[in-house]
Amino acid sequence: MLRPSLPSAFRPHPRSAPGPWRRGTPAALALAALTLTTGPAAPASATPGAPAAPGGHCARISQVRVPGAELQQAACLDELTTAGTVVSGHTDPADWAGLTPKDLAVPSGVPGIQIDGYFPDTSATNTNHGWQHDAQFVIRLPDRWNGGLVVAGTPGNREQYANDRAIADTVLARGYAYAATDKGNTGLAFHRDGKNPGDAIAEWNERVTQLARAARATVARRYHRPPARTLVTGLSNAGYLVRWQLENHPELYDGGVDWEGTLWRADGPTLLDFLPQALRAYPVYAAGGEGAEAARRRMHAAGFPEGSEFLWPYHHKVYWDLTQRIYREELDPGFDGPAEAGTPYCTPGTPACDTDYDYATRPDEVRRAVARIGLTGRIGKPLITLHGTLDALLPIGRDSDVYARMVREAGRGPLHRYYRIEGGTHTDALVDAFPDRLRPLTPCHHTALTALEDWLGADRRPPASGTVALRPGQDPVTLANSCSLGTGKAAGASS
Repeated sequence: MLRPSLPSAFRPHPRSAPGPWRRGTPAALALAALTLTTGPAAPASATPGAPAAPGGHCARISQVRVPGAELQQAACLDELTTAGTVVSGHTDPADWAGLTPKDLAVPSGVPGIQIDGYFPDTSATNTNHGWQHDAQFVIRLPDRWNGGLVVAGTPGNREQYANDRAIADTVLARGYAYAATDKGNTGLAFHRDGKNPGDAIAEWNERVTQLARAARATVARRYHRPPARTLVTGLSNAGYLVRWQLENHPELYDGGVDWEGTLWRADGPTLLDFLPQALRAYPVYAAGGEGAEAARRRMHAAGFPEGSEFLWPYHHKVYWDLTQRIYREELDPGFDGPAEAGTPYCTPGTPACDTDYDYATRPDEVRRAVARIGLTGRIGKPLITLHGTLDALLPIGRDSDVYARMVREAGRGPLHRYYRIEGGTHTDALVDAFPDRLRPLTPCHHTALTALEDWLGADRRPPASGTVALRPGQDPVTLANSCSLGTGKAAGASS
Protein backbone atom coordinates (compact mmCIF):
# COMPACT_ATOMS: atom_id res chain seq x y z
CA MET A 1 0.00 0.00 0.00
CA LEU A 2 1.26 3.49 -0.83
CA ARG A 3 2.06 5.65 2.14
CA PRO A 4 0.88 9.25 1.53
CA SER A 5 3.87 11.52 2.06
CA LEU A 6 2.38 14.66 0.53
CA PRO A 7 -1.02 16.32 0.71
CA SER A 8 -2.88 16.07 -2.57
CA ALA A 9 -5.57 17.70 -4.68
CA PHE A 10 -8.74 16.99 -2.74
CA ARG A 11 -7.14 16.53 0.66
CA PRO A 12 -6.00 19.71 2.46
CA HIS A 13 -2.83 19.78 4.49
CA PRO A 14 -3.35 19.28 8.23
CA ARG A 15 -1.64 22.50 9.31
CA SER A 16 -4.66 24.38 7.99
CA ALA A 17 -7.09 22.75 10.42
CA PRO A 18 -8.55 25.32 12.84
CA GLY A 19 -9.24 24.88 16.52
CA PRO A 20 -12.57 24.10 18.22
CA TRP A 21 -15.64 25.78 16.77
CA ARG A 22 -19.37 25.17 16.89
CA ARG A 23 -21.43 25.20 13.72
CA GLY A 24 -23.88 27.65 15.25
CA THR A 25 -21.27 30.43 15.29
CA PRO A 26 -22.33 33.12 12.79
CA ALA A 27 -20.02 33.73 9.84
CA ALA A 28 -21.50 36.75 8.10
CA LEU A 29 -19.66 37.66 4.92
CA ALA A 30 -18.58 41.23 4.39
CA LEU A 31 -18.24 41.17 0.62
CA ALA A 32 -17.36 44.48 -0.98
CA ALA A 33 -19.50 45.65 -3.88
CA LEU A 34 -16.94 45.84 -6.67
CA THR A 35 -17.80 47.13 -10.11
CA LEU A 36 -15.81 47.81 -13.24
CA THR A 37 -17.17 49.32 -16.41
CA THR A 38 -15.40 48.23 -19.56
CA GLY A 39 -15.80 48.77 -23.25
CA PRO A 40 -15.65 46.11 -25.96
CA ALA A 41 -12.68 43.80 -25.48
CA ALA A 42 -10.01 43.16 -28.09
CA PRO A 43 -8.42 39.71 -28.22
CA ALA A 44 -5.43 39.19 -25.92
CA SER A 45 -2.13 38.02 -27.33
CA ALA A 46 -1.56 34.31 -26.73
CA THR A 47 2.20 34.49 -27.21
CA PRO A 48 5.00 35.20 -24.74
CA GLY A 49 7.13 38.30 -25.14
CA ALA A 50 4.25 40.76 -25.22
CA PRO A 51 5.05 44.48 -25.12
CA ALA A 52 6.26 45.85 -21.81
CA ALA A 53 3.61 47.36 -19.57
CA PRO A 54 3.41 51.16 -19.51
CA GLY A 55 6.07 52.65 -17.27
CA GLY A 56 8.44 49.68 -17.16
CA HIS A 57 9.35 47.37 -14.28
CA CYS A 58 6.81 47.51 -11.45
CA ALA A 59 5.49 50.91 -12.52
CA ARG A 60 2.76 52.46 -10.31
CA ILE A 61 3.22 49.83 -7.61
CA SER A 62 2.25 52.38 -4.96
CA GLN A 63 -0.95 53.31 -6.82
CA VAL A 64 -2.19 49.79 -7.54
CA ARG A 65 -4.91 49.02 -5.04
CA VAL A 66 -7.23 46.02 -4.81
CA PRO A 67 -10.82 47.26 -4.41
CA GLY A 68 -12.47 45.96 -1.26
CA ALA A 69 -9.30 44.51 0.28
CA GLU A 70 -8.97 44.93 4.02
CA LEU A 71 -5.21 44.48 3.78
CA GLN A 72 -2.76 44.29 0.90
CA GLN A 73 1.02 44.12 0.52
CA ALA A 74 2.67 44.77 -2.84
CA ALA A 75 6.16 43.63 -3.79
CA CYS A 76 8.29 44.29 -6.87
CA LEU A 77 9.79 40.95 -7.87
CA ASP A 78 12.37 39.95 -10.43
CA GLU A 79 10.56 36.62 -10.83
CA LEU A 80 6.82 35.91 -10.42
CA THR A 81 6.99 32.17 -11.18
CA THR A 82 8.01 29.55 -8.63
CA ALA A 83 11.53 29.73 -10.10
CA GLY A 84 11.84 32.87 -7.97
CA THR A 85 8.97 33.00 -5.51
CA VAL A 86 10.11 29.89 -3.62
CA VAL A 87 13.40 31.63 -2.82
CA SER A 88 11.88 35.07 -2.19
CA GLY A 89 9.14 33.66 0.04
CA HIS A 90 6.26 34.81 -2.19
CA THR A 91 4.72 31.37 -2.44
CA ASP A 92 4.18 28.48 -0.03
CA PRO A 93 5.31 25.13 -1.45
CA ALA A 94 3.16 23.34 1.13
CA ASP A 95 0.11 24.75 -0.64
CA TRP A 96 0.96 23.04 -3.93
CA ALA A 97 2.84 19.97 -2.73
CA GLY A 98 1.68 16.77 -4.40
CA LEU A 99 -0.27 18.32 -7.25
CA THR A 100 2.18 18.06 -10.15
CA PRO A 101 4.62 15.49 -11.58
CA LYS A 102 8.28 15.89 -10.67
CA ASP A 103 9.33 16.29 -14.31
CA LEU A 104 7.11 19.33 -14.98
CA ALA A 105 9.27 22.16 -16.33
CA VAL A 106 9.54 25.41 -14.36
CA PRO A 107 9.37 28.53 -16.55
CA SER A 108 11.18 31.71 -15.57
CA GLY A 109 11.89 35.24 -16.74
CA VAL A 110 8.67 36.92 -15.54
CA PRO A 111 9.35 40.09 -13.50
CA GLY A 112 6.48 42.12 -12.10
CA ILE A 113 4.31 42.99 -9.12
CA GLN A 114 2.85 40.55 -6.61
CA ILE A 115 0.02 41.66 -4.32
CA ASP A 116 -0.90 39.58 -1.28
CA GLY A 117 -3.81 40.44 0.94
CA TYR A 118 -7.25 39.55 2.20
CA PHE A 119 -10.84 40.69 1.98
CA PRO A 120 -13.03 41.19 5.08
CA ASP A 121 -14.02 37.84 6.57
CA THR A 122 -14.94 36.42 9.96
CA SER A 123 -13.14 33.06 9.81
CA ALA A 124 -9.46 32.47 10.50
CA THR A 125 -8.32 29.11 9.11
CA ASN A 126 -5.67 30.40 6.67
CA THR A 127 -2.28 30.63 8.38
CA ASN A 128 -0.25 32.11 5.52
CA HIS A 129 1.79 35.21 6.47
CA GLY A 130 0.76 34.70 10.09
CA TRP A 131 -2.41 36.64 9.32
CA GLN A 132 -4.80 34.00 10.70
CA HIS A 133 -7.40 35.39 8.33
CA ASP A 134 -9.45 33.84 5.54
CA ALA A 135 -10.39 35.30 2.15
CA GLN A 136 -6.69 35.68 1.37
CA PHE A 137 -5.69 36.28 -2.26
CA VAL A 138 -2.66 36.67 -4.45
CA ILE A 139 -2.55 38.82 -7.61
CA ARG A 140 0.46 38.81 -9.94
CA LEU A 141 0.96 41.50 -12.59
CA PRO A 142 3.79 40.75 -15.06
CA ASP A 143 5.75 43.60 -16.59
CA ARG A 144 5.27 42.10 -20.04
CA TRP A 145 1.49 41.73 -20.17
CA ASN A 146 -0.45 40.04 -22.97
CA GLY A 147 -3.68 41.86 -22.10
CA GLY A 148 -5.34 38.93 -20.33
CA LEU A 149 -6.24 37.82 -16.82
CA VAL A 150 -6.57 34.30 -15.39
CA VAL A 151 -8.66 33.84 -12.23
CA ALA A 152 -8.61 30.66 -10.13
CA GLY A 153 -9.93 29.14 -6.95
CA THR A 154 -7.93 26.44 -5.20
CA PRO A 155 -8.23 22.64 -5.25
CA GLY A 156 -9.32 20.74 -2.18
CA ASN A 157 -9.32 23.02 0.83
CA ARG A 158 -5.92 24.53 0.16
CA GLU A 159 -4.68 28.08 0.39
CA GLN A 160 -4.14 30.68 -2.31
CA TYR A 161 -0.77 29.47 -3.64
CA ALA A 162 -2.02 25.96 -4.42
CA ASN A 163 -2.08 26.55 -8.19
CA ASP A 164 1.35 28.13 -8.43
CA ARG A 165 3.07 25.15 -10.08
CA ALA A 166 0.16 23.63 -11.99
CA ILE A 167 -1.38 26.82 -13.38
CA ALA A 168 0.21 30.14 -12.37
CA ASP A 169 3.71 29.39 -13.67
CA THR A 170 2.43 28.67 -17.15
CA VAL A 171 -0.05 31.52 -17.52
CA LEU A 172 2.43 34.06 -16.14
CA ALA A 173 5.05 32.86 -18.62
CA ARG A 174 2.49 33.46 -21.36
CA GLY A 175 2.03 37.05 -20.22
CA TYR A 176 -1.25 36.81 -18.31
CA ALA A 177 -2.00 38.56 -15.06
CA TYR A 178 -3.03 35.98 -12.49
CA ALA A 179 -5.29 36.03 -9.43
CA ALA A 180 -6.18 33.27 -6.94
CA THR A 181 -8.24 33.05 -3.77
CA ASP A 182 -8.29 30.63 -0.83
CA LYS A 183 -12.09 30.52 -1.33
CA GLY A 184 -12.82 31.93 2.14
CA ASN A 185 -12.07 28.86 4.26
CA THR A 186 -9.35 26.22 4.33
CA GLY A 187 -8.29 23.01 5.99
CA LEU A 188 -9.73 19.70 7.10
CA ALA A 189 -12.41 21.41 9.19
CA PHE A 190 -13.55 23.89 6.53
CA HIS A 191 -17.12 22.83 7.30
CA ARG A 192 -16.95 24.76 10.58
CA ASP A 193 -17.17 28.01 8.64
CA GLY A 194 -20.78 29.09 8.40
CA LYS A 195 -24.05 28.79 10.24
CA ASN A 196 -26.10 26.62 7.88
CA PRO A 197 -25.35 23.49 5.85
CA GLY A 198 -23.66 24.43 2.59
CA ASP A 199 -22.51 27.87 3.77
CA ALA A 200 -18.80 27.10 3.48
CA ILE A 201 -19.01 25.84 -0.11
CA ALA A 202 -21.39 28.62 -1.11
CA GLU A 203 -18.76 31.06 0.11
CA TRP A 204 -16.24 29.56 -2.32
CA ASN A 205 -18.37 30.73 -5.23
CA GLU A 206 -18.83 34.20 -3.76
CA ARG A 207 -15.11 34.60 -3.16
CA VAL A 208 -14.16 33.72 -6.74
CA THR A 209 -16.73 36.22 -8.02
CA GLN A 210 -15.37 38.83 -5.61
CA LEU A 211 -11.81 38.24 -6.70
CA ALA A 212 -12.64 38.32 -10.41
CA ARG A 213 -14.20 41.75 -10.05
CA ALA A 214 -11.40 43.07 -7.87
CA ALA A 215 -8.65 41.63 -10.07
CA ARG A 216 -10.16 43.14 -13.21
CA ALA A 217 -10.14 46.56 -11.54
CA THR A 218 -6.59 46.05 -10.25
CA VAL A 219 -5.36 45.09 -13.72
CA ALA A 220 -6.96 48.23 -15.18
CA ARG A 221 -5.19 50.40 -12.61
CA ARG A 222 -1.81 48.82 -13.29
CA TYR A 223 -1.95 48.81 -17.10
CA HIS A 224 -4.30 51.75 -17.77
CA ARG A 225 -6.81 49.50 -19.48
CA PRO A 226 -9.05 46.61 -18.45
CA PRO A 227 -8.18 43.07 -19.42
CA ALA A 228 -9.11 42.25 -22.98
CA ARG A 229 -9.76 38.66 -21.94
CA THR A 230 -10.57 37.08 -18.58
CA LEU A 231 -10.35 33.31 -18.16
CA VAL A 232 -11.33 31.18 -15.18
CA THR A 233 -9.72 27.83 -14.46
CA GLY A 234 -9.07 25.34 -11.70
CA LEU A 235 -8.59 21.77 -10.55
CA SER A 236 -10.95 19.51 -8.58
CA ASN A 237 -12.98 21.76 -6.25
CA ALA A 238 -11.70 24.71 -8.26
CA GLY A 239 -12.92 23.00 -11.45
CA TYR A 240 -16.36 22.98 -9.85
CA LEU A 241 -15.94 26.72 -9.30
CA VAL A 242 -15.18 27.20 -13.00
CA ARG A 243 -18.42 25.47 -13.91
CA TRP A 244 -20.41 27.48 -11.36
CA GLN A 245 -18.90 30.81 -12.45
CA LEU A 246 -19.66 30.23 -16.14
CA GLU A 247 -23.21 29.20 -15.25
CA ASN A 248 -23.90 32.08 -12.84
CA HIS A 249 -21.54 34.94 -13.78
CA PRO A 250 -20.62 34.52 -17.45
CA GLU A 251 -20.48 38.31 -17.79
CA LEU A 252 -17.17 38.31 -15.86
CA TYR A 253 -15.34 35.87 -18.13
CA ASP A 254 -14.63 35.06 -21.74
CA GLY A 255 -14.22 31.33 -21.12
CA GLY A 256 -12.80 28.70 -18.81
CA VAL A 257 -10.98 25.40 -18.41
CA ASP A 258 -12.44 22.92 -15.93
CA TRP A 259 -9.90 20.36 -14.72
CA GLU A 260 -11.90 17.38 -13.34
CA GLY A 261 -14.28 19.59 -11.37
CA THR A 262 -16.35 18.20 -8.52
CA LEU A 263 -19.98 17.57 -9.48
CA TRP A 264 -22.70 18.81 -7.14
CA ARG A 265 -26.37 18.37 -8.03
CA ALA A 266 -29.34 17.75 -5.78
CA ASP A 267 -30.39 14.56 -7.56
CA GLY A 268 -26.86 13.17 -7.73
CA PRO A 269 -24.59 11.58 -8.48
CA THR A 270 -22.20 13.24 -6.05
CA LEU A 271 -19.39 12.00 -3.87
CA LEU A 272 -22.02 11.46 -1.15
CA ASP A 273 -23.39 8.68 -3.38
CA PHE A 274 -20.30 6.78 -4.50
CA LEU A 275 -17.84 7.21 -1.62
CA PRO A 276 -19.95 5.28 0.94
CA GLN A 277 -20.23 2.48 -1.60
CA ALA A 278 -16.44 2.39 -1.86
CA LEU A 279 -16.07 2.39 1.91
CA ARG A 280 -18.33 -0.66 2.10
CA ALA A 281 -16.98 -2.64 -0.82
CA TYR A 282 -13.25 -1.97 -0.79
CA PRO A 283 -12.38 -3.64 2.55
CA VAL A 284 -14.12 -6.83 1.36
CA TYR A 285 -12.21 -6.69 -1.92
CA ALA A 286 -8.89 -6.03 -0.15
CA ALA A 287 -9.43 -8.93 2.24
CA GLY A 288 -9.58 -11.41 -0.62
CA GLY A 289 -11.52 -14.62 -0.26
CA GLU A 290 -14.76 -15.64 -1.86
CA GLY A 291 -16.40 -12.23 -1.53
CA ALA A 292 -13.59 -10.28 -3.20
CA GLU A 293 -14.75 -10.60 -6.80
CA ALA A 294 -18.30 -9.55 -5.96
CA ALA A 295 -16.90 -6.57 -4.05
CA ARG A 296 -14.77 -5.58 -7.05
CA ARG A 297 -17.89 -5.63 -9.22
CA ARG A 298 -19.65 -3.42 -6.67
CA MET A 299 -16.77 -0.95 -6.88
CA HIS A 300 -17.12 -0.84 -10.65
CA ALA A 301 -20.89 -0.41 -10.35
CA ALA A 302 -20.30 2.51 -7.99
CA GLY A 303 -18.29 4.18 -10.77
CA PHE A 304 -14.68 3.33 -9.99
CA PRO A 305 -13.31 2.37 -13.39
CA GLU A 306 -11.97 -1.00 -14.36
CA GLY A 307 -8.21 -0.84 -14.43
CA SER A 308 -8.03 1.58 -11.49
CA GLU A 309 -7.71 -1.21 -8.89
CA PHE A 310 -4.02 -0.45 -8.31
CA LEU A 311 -5.03 3.02 -7.08
CA TRP A 312 -7.65 1.84 -4.60
CA PRO A 313 -5.32 1.12 -1.63
CA TYR A 314 -3.94 4.67 -1.69
CA HIS A 315 -7.35 6.27 -2.08
CA HIS A 316 -8.84 4.16 0.69
CA LYS A 317 -6.07 5.25 3.05
CA VAL A 318 -5.89 8.91 2.05
CA TYR A 319 -9.08 10.08 0.35
CA TRP A 320 -12.33 8.17 0.52
CA ASP A 321 -13.06 8.11 4.25
CA LEU A 322 -11.86 11.64 5.02
CA THR A 323 -13.52 13.20 1.99
CA GLN A 324 -16.85 11.50 2.69
CA ARG A 325 -16.93 12.60 6.31
CA ILE A 326 -15.95 16.26 5.96
CA TYR A 327 -18.19 16.97 2.95
CA ARG A 328 -21.06 15.08 4.50
CA GLU A 329 -20.56 17.20 7.65
CA GLU A 330 -20.74 20.35 5.55
CA LEU A 331 -23.98 19.35 3.81
CA ASP A 332 -25.65 16.97 6.25
CA PRO A 333 -24.36 17.65 9.79
CA GLY A 334 -27.47 16.12 11.33
CA PHE A 335 -26.54 12.62 10.18
CA ASP A 336 -24.22 12.03 13.14
CA GLY A 337 -25.96 14.31 15.63
CA PRO A 338 -23.60 16.28 17.90
CA ALA A 339 -20.53 14.41 16.64
CA GLU A 340 -18.33 16.24 14.15
CA ALA A 341 -17.55 14.56 10.83
CA GLY A 342 -18.34 11.06 12.00
CA THR A 343 -16.01 8.24 13.01
CA PRO A 344 -13.00 7.45 10.81
CA TYR A 345 -13.12 4.03 9.15
CA CYS A 346 -16.15 2.86 11.09
CA THR A 347 -17.51 -0.54 10.16
CA PRO A 348 -20.99 -1.03 8.68
CA GLY A 349 -23.63 -1.16 11.35
CA THR A 350 -21.90 1.29 13.66
CA PRO A 351 -24.40 4.02 14.65
CA ALA A 352 -24.11 7.15 12.48
CA CYS A 353 -21.37 5.54 10.38
CA ASP A 354 -20.53 7.25 7.09
CA THR A 355 -19.87 3.85 5.57
CA ASP A 356 -23.65 3.28 5.79
CA TYR A 357 -24.57 6.77 4.55
CA ASP A 358 -27.44 6.73 2.04
CA TYR A 359 -28.03 10.13 0.47
CA ALA A 360 -31.30 8.99 -1.17
CA THR A 361 -32.93 8.39 2.21
CA ARG A 362 -31.84 11.61 3.89
CA PRO A 363 -34.35 14.40 4.68
CA ASP A 364 -35.31 16.95 2.02
CA GLU A 365 -33.29 19.62 3.83
CA VAL A 366 -30.11 17.81 2.83
CA ARG A 367 -31.10 17.89 -0.84
CA ARG A 368 -31.87 21.60 -0.46
CA ALA A 369 -28.38 22.20 0.95
CA VAL A 370 -26.84 20.49 -2.07
CA ALA A 371 -29.15 22.40 -4.42
CA ARG A 372 -27.74 25.68 -3.02
CA ILE A 373 -24.37 24.83 -4.52
CA GLY A 374 -25.64 22.69 -7.38
CA LEU A 375 -24.75 22.88 -11.06
CA THR A 376 -27.16 23.03 -13.99
CA GLY A 377 -25.03 22.76 -17.13
CA ARG A 378 -26.28 26.16 -18.33
CA ILE A 379 -22.88 27.66 -19.08
CA GLY A 380 -22.83 31.08 -20.68
CA LYS A 381 -19.31 31.14 -22.13
CA PRO A 382 -17.01 28.56 -23.79
CA LEU A 383 -15.79 25.84 -21.47
CA ILE A 384 -13.21 23.07 -21.91
CA THR A 385 -13.42 20.15 -19.48
CA LEU A 386 -10.62 17.64 -18.82
CA HIS A 387 -10.93 14.46 -16.76
CA GLY A 388 -8.72 11.40 -16.32
CA THR A 389 -10.22 8.02 -17.17
CA LEU A 390 -8.56 6.47 -14.08
CA ASP A 391 -9.73 9.08 -11.57
CA ALA A 392 -10.26 7.05 -8.40
CA LEU A 393 -11.58 9.91 -6.26
CA LEU A 394 -14.13 11.53 -8.58
CA PRO A 395 -14.83 8.70 -11.04
CA ILE A 396 -15.24 10.04 -14.54
CA GLY A 397 -18.49 8.17 -15.16
CA ARG A 398 -20.08 9.79 -12.10
CA ASP A 399 -18.67 13.25 -12.67
CA SER A 400 -17.57 14.84 -15.93
CA ASP A 401 -19.42 12.36 -18.13
CA VAL A 402 -22.56 13.44 -16.29
CA TYR A 403 -21.73 17.14 -16.44
CA ALA A 404 -21.08 16.98 -20.19
CA ARG A 405 -24.51 15.43 -20.61
CA MET A 406 -26.03 18.18 -18.44
CA VAL A 407 -24.47 20.83 -20.69
CA ARG A 408 -25.88 19.19 -23.82
CA GLU A 409 -29.33 18.77 -22.26
CA ALA A 410 -29.28 22.46 -21.28
CA GLY A 411 -28.77 23.34 -24.95
CA ARG A 412 -25.22 24.65 -24.37
CA GLY A 413 -23.34 21.89 -26.17
CA PRO A 414 -21.78 24.22 -28.79
CA LEU A 415 -20.05 26.08 -25.93
CA HIS A 416 -18.42 22.94 -24.54
CA ARG A 417 -15.51 20.66 -25.35
CA TYR A 418 -14.85 17.60 -23.20
CA TYR A 419 -11.64 15.57 -23.27
CA ARG A 420 -11.35 12.27 -21.42
CA ILE A 421 -7.63 11.81 -20.76
CA GLU A 422 -6.70 8.13 -20.96
CA GLY A 423 -4.51 7.10 -18.05
CA GLY A 424 -5.10 10.28 -16.07
CA THR A 425 -5.99 10.17 -12.39
CA HIS A 426 -7.06 12.79 -9.86
CA THR A 427 -3.63 13.70 -8.51
CA ASP A 428 -0.70 14.16 -10.90
CA ALA A 429 1.91 13.35 -8.24
CA LEU A 430 0.72 9.74 -8.38
CA VAL A 431 2.20 9.57 -11.88
CA ASP A 432 5.62 9.51 -10.25
CA ALA A 433 4.64 6.39 -8.31
CA PHE A 434 3.10 4.64 -11.33
CA PRO A 435 4.92 6.03 -14.40
CA ASP A 436 4.11 2.92 -16.44
CA ARG A 437 0.34 3.17 -15.82
CA LEU A 438 -0.55 6.85 -15.48
CA ARG A 439 -0.13 10.14 -17.30
CA PRO A 440 -0.36 13.67 -15.86
CA LEU A 441 -3.17 16.07 -16.73
CA THR A 442 -1.10 19.22 -16.12
CA PRO A 443 0.25 19.45 -19.70
CA CYS A 444 -3.24 18.71 -21.05
CA HIS A 445 -4.49 21.68 -19.05
CA HIS A 446 -1.80 23.85 -20.63
CA THR A 447 -2.84 22.66 -24.10
CA ALA A 448 -6.50 23.29 -23.25
CA LEU A 449 -5.68 26.89 -22.35
CA THR A 450 -4.07 27.36 -25.76
CA ALA A 451 -7.09 25.76 -27.43
CA LEU A 452 -9.39 28.11 -25.52
CA GLU A 453 -7.28 31.12 -26.57
CA ASP A 454 -7.59 30.07 -30.21
CA TRP A 455 -11.31 29.48 -29.81
CA LEU A 456 -11.85 32.95 -28.40
CA GLY A 457 -9.32 34.87 -30.46
CA ALA A 458 -9.01 33.32 -33.90
CA ASP A 459 -12.36 31.51 -33.78
CA ARG A 460 -10.51 28.25 -34.35
CA ARG A 461 -12.73 25.71 -32.68
CA PRO A 462 -10.93 23.12 -30.58
CA PRO A 463 -10.84 19.47 -31.68
CA ALA A 464 -14.06 17.55 -31.22
CA SER A 465 -14.74 16.17 -27.76
CA GLY A 466 -13.28 12.72 -27.29
CA THR A 467 -10.88 10.44 -25.47
CA VAL A 468 -7.23 11.47 -25.69
CA ALA A 469 -5.35 8.20 -26.12
CA LEU A 470 -2.26 7.38 -24.09
CA ARG A 471 0.32 6.31 -26.61
CA PRO A 472 2.67 3.62 -25.25
CA GLY A 473 6.39 4.18 -24.92
CA GLN A 474 6.44 7.91 -24.11
CA ASP A 475 9.08 8.91 -21.57
CA PRO A 476 8.00 10.64 -18.32
CA VAL A 477 9.56 14.00 -19.20
CA THR A 478 7.65 14.17 -22.48
CA LEU A 479 4.40 13.13 -20.81
CA ALA A 480 4.88 15.74 -18.07
CA ASN A 481 5.27 18.59 -20.56
CA SER A 482 3.22 17.80 -23.67
CA CYS A 483 -0.32 16.73 -24.50
CA SER A 484 -2.21 16.83 -27.76
CA LEU A 485 -6.00 17.12 -27.58
CA GLY A 486 -6.37 16.53 -31.29
CA THR A 487 -5.73 12.79 -31.34
CA GLY A 488 -7.68 9.90 -29.93
CA LYS A 489 -11.17 8.46 -30.05
CA ALA A 490 -14.29 10.50 -30.61
CA ALA A 491 -16.51 10.89 -27.61
CA GLY A 492 -19.45 8.58 -27.46
CA ALA A 493 -22.76 8.83 -25.68
CA SER A 494 -21.07 9.55 -22.37
CA SER A 495 -19.03 12.50 -23.63
